[in-house]
Amino acid sequence: MNIRIESITEKNENEALQLETAEEQEGFVESVEECLAEARVWRQWKPVAIYDDTQMVGFAMYGYLLGRVWFDRLLIDQRFQGRGYGRKAVEALLLRIHKEYPQQSQIYLSVVEGNDQAAKLYQDFGFAFNGERDTKGEHVMIKMNCR
Repeated sequence: MNIRIESITEKNENEALQLETAEEQEGFVESVEECLAEARVWRQWKPVAIYDDTQMVGFAMYGYLLGRVWFDRLLIDQRFQGRGYGRKAVEALLLRIHKEYPQQSQIYLSVVEGNDQAAKLYQDFGFAFNGERDTKGEHVMIKMNCR
């Protein structure tokens, strides 16, 4: 597995728009289309594609918004789930976030209630629920001491 993260551009946007969650995961993360529309309005968001060599396997979005660094979205296409891509993607994305925001000691994310698998994955990387809810009612998690 050779995971790499690339910015979404005109060149790979159509491929990213084809990514989908499994049916039972609908509602856990916004569609790529919704994310890209949001990133066009809020330029602080950085949408990225997750590749294994040349194969796009997922999508994520992160950025600095409202005084916080957010690891905001993660979607592994249904065809590639169950192969360890989620874990490797989180690892690669955290490295990228640390490099782009070295002055930040905390990273935030949010999880939809019932998405226990995602919550467990994030907990494995040191995220913990902080008792907050975001503007959509999702449970906020924070990773401390990221420097």
